[in-house]
Parts: sequence; structure tokens; C-alpha cells
Amino acid sequence: MAAQDQETPEERRNRELIELLNELRVALPGVQVLFGFLLAIPFASGFPKLSDLDRDVYFAALLATMVSTALLITPSAYHRFVFRHGDKEQLLETSNRVTIAGIGVLAVALTCSMFVITDRLFGLAMTIAVTVVTALIFGLLWYALPLSRRAQLDAEQRRT
Repeated sequence: MAAQDQETPEERRNRELIELLNELRVALPGVQVLFGFLLAIPFASGFPKLSDLDRDVYFAALLATMVSTALLITPSAYHRFVFRHGDKEQLLETSNRVTIAGIGVLAVALTCSMFVITDRLFGLAMTIAVTVVTALIFGLLWYALPLSRRAQLDAEQRRT
């Protein structure tokens, strides 16, 4: 019998909260660095040379990064407000949802950033290819892979 099978519900919730917070510790620094970088770009000398399309996509990246930052910090803020109110299960459910959304919006921000950089360096044909490949990488690794595994686990659980 696995150690997780012997956990009490409270021990399980505590472990899951620790796991969530550790995962956020990995994602947040990357989002913060991206946000800082994007905030500095308009002040760079080359920014006025961007096409209208690149400026629009840049702004989409900036907005997506801000939304991702807000979503990925939400579990910490939520935890602070409901701390010691016996609402850990709802905290975990809400935090899981906003973290998944934050990761998705981060993928959009990174894909938009790749668009702007690639378009500035190489032109439209390469930009389209790199943008599509970037979106596919995030879609496959961050969503399709774990969702596929979850579907396998659910199917195995239904058989037992």
C-alpha cells in the first residue's frame, strides 16, 4: 500500500498544498523575468521601428504576462485570506484551476514574445513557422501530455 493511501484527508490536503506551492515556485520566477523584460522593451531604442503588427503582438504578450502573473500569484493571496478558516479543500480546487489557467496564459505570452522576436530577426515566413512550433510545444508538453496521462489513469481506475 502506497504511503499516500495511508494519509488522512488533512494530511493529503497539506501535502497537495505544499506540492502546489513548490510548482508555483518554479513558474513564478520565469513569469516575473518575462514581465520585467517586456516592461523594458518600449524604452529600448529599436522599439519605434517595430511594425504595427509586432507592436500589437508585443502588447498581447505584455497583457498575457500580466494576467499570468496575477493568476499564478492568486493561490498565495487566496491562502493568506482564508488561512486558518478550514477551507483548504476549496483553496486547493481554486488554486489548481487558476494555476492551470495561468500556465495557459503564460504559453500565450511566450508564444507572442517569440512572434515579435522572430519577426524582427527573420521575417514573416520564419515567424509563422516558429510561432506555430512554439504553440505546439506548449500545447503538447503542458496540456496534451498531462491530459493524456490523466485519461489513462482515469481509465485504469475505472477498470479496478
